[in-house]
Amino acid sequence: MQQLFTIAGLTWRAALRFRLFIVVAVLLLAAVVGLPLLIKDDGTARGFTQILLTYTLSAITALLGLSTLWLSCGTLARDIEECQMQMVVVKPIARSQIWLGKWLGIMSLNAGLLAIAGAGVFFLLQWRATKLSPAEQTVLRNEVLVARAGAKPPTFDKEIEQATSDELKKALERAPVTPAEVPVLRKQIKEGLKSDLQNVPPNYEQSWKLDLGFAKNFIRKQPLFLRVKFNTAVKSPSGTFDVLWRVGVPKETAYWQTPTPMSLAPETFHEFEIPPDLFDENGILTVTVMNPNPVSLLFTTEEGIEVLYREGGFGLNFARGLGIIFCWMALLSAVGLAAASFLSFPVAAFASIAALMLVFSAGTLSTVVADGTLMSYNQETGQRGYAPVDWLAVPLFKGILTVINLAKGFSPIDALSAGRSITWGELGRAFGQIVLLLGGIIASFGIWTFNRRELASVQSNQ
Repeated sequence: MQQLFTIAGLTWRAALRFRLFIVVAVLLLAAVVGLPLLIKDDGTARGFTQILLTYTLSAITALLGLSTLWLSCGTLARDIEECQMQMVVVKPIARSQIWLGKWLGIMSLNAGLLAIAGAGVFFLLQWRATKLSPAEQTVLRNEVLVARAGAKPPTFDKEIEQATSDELKKALERAPVTPAEVPVLRKQIKEGLKSDLQNVPPNYEQSWKLDLGFAKNFIRKQPLFLRVKFNTAVKSPSGTFDVLWRVGVPKETAYWQTPTPMSLAPETFHEFEIPPDLFDENGILTVTVMNPNPVSLLFTTEEGIEVLYREGGFGLNFARGLGIIFCWMALLSAVGLAAASFLSFPVAAFASIAALMLVFSAGTLSTVVADGTLMSYNQETGQRGYAPVDWLAVPLFKGILTVINLAKGFSPIDALSAGRSITWGELGRAFGQIVLLLGGIIASFGIWTFNRRELASVQSNQ
């Protein structure tokens, strides 16, 4: 451990000598303090939070990410190119200890910078909250500056998949289609079956049962919030539709019902408070939608209906969110050091940033994987074409997307700005998947290549 801490200390000295720590700290504080002052919010609790949390934490993540890649590439590659590493490796210290010591030094730098920036965001958030109106402050404390968990209706995925396979088999027996058209037909059948569970026809009602699980034991006497979103096939002249709500089951549980219809816009999230203790003894909350409109309302299983309840305070939730960002930095530092283990500084920095850009292209990759082809829809025929390289590209993109989702599947910034709970389990999974699994694989590769690298050949090329 003494050797690791020595290398980590040398990394700190290099960062301070080149003013990197000071420059990044100033940029982070400028993003935390300056960005909310330059961009005005709309005076609401949610608009206020989007400015202070979404934008500032995104800026912090971007600045820390780029500086981490730059430092991790430079601290190892520069030491090799300037022949300083050749003087270190002759000491009684293993190359793996040098590599890990560099990583430890970079991560301790990131911990300090993230703590400074995170503290700035937290205290600025508390101070700026006092400038809101009393009503908006209440909304802020109950719906945003809080850690809320949620429960959704069951999706019945297995049942739908089985029913889809059965219906597809029957459809192919009635009218065979080409192999290229089978995925499209399967998707159409599946969407039709899902629609039966999600659709509320005109002048009908539909009920969903949400299982609160263990939370039923600690949310009694606490208000709950419904978060809803629906879609329609027809637009309303006013832009809104009337929706009646009933929560609970009459004669079985306490229940609440809207006295008059709510006028809600489609394709938009709406959140409103409902009374506490409307669930039964098993923690099942029944939500019923009554549709008085002449058109159907579609509440998807993914986003349609969700009940939110308080699970904890904001401070600890914010710290766990910063912990996930710290895990991202750990992975980026491993990527930069691994690239610098066998590449020169410019090439290592270019390769690391290119890998980062690939992460930002995950949306395009997921579209290709979902469609099963690189081709786009033909506007004339309404059908999707297929490229000869699909047999290679689609599995490759699927594998890349799986790896990316291991790290990108956690969204602390979105969760914090929406008042969602980031659990200890989620932080543990982030550490396991991002740091131990992905970071461990990349670190093993970096250490292996660094152990095999001929440093004398680098010196001879200078």
